[in-house]
Amino acid sequence: MIQQRANFDWMLKELSDGVYGTRQVVVLSADGLRIARYGGDPDAADRIAAACAGLQSLAGAVATEIPETDGKMRMVIIEMEGGYFYMMAAGPNAYLAVLAEAHVDAGLMSARMRDLVVRIGAHLTSPPRRNGQTV
Repeated sequence: MIQQRANFDWMLKELSDGVYGTRQVVVLSADGLRIARYGGDPDAADRIAAACAGLQSLAGAVATEIPETDGKMRMVIIEMEGGYFYMMAAGPNAYLAVLAEAHVDAGLMSARMRDLVVRIGAHLTSPPRRNGQTV
């Protein structure tokens, strides 16, 4: 895990508090390491971050099949019994992921995530690493 950036806490809390039904908010690097989280269990946030690495890779591969696209994943939404999962590109090598309950306003969640990324996207960047060290 990357050391959590304490200044993200209030921003992630604002997203969570602003959309009723939000369970957990996670900021992660493209290689699946948790950068920050709000709500939920820290171990669950680490598992979500790890799973997101594979999901963003899969979404990127599927995006290349769409004509006239840059092949980059912008947002993934998974609806399942009991809730939703959202993942949005949040800056170079960084993603914003949210777990929400089934009664969440899906449109509001997408809009609030987009607004957060626009507002602070430059701060949600994870620098590339080699052998566990920032390069």
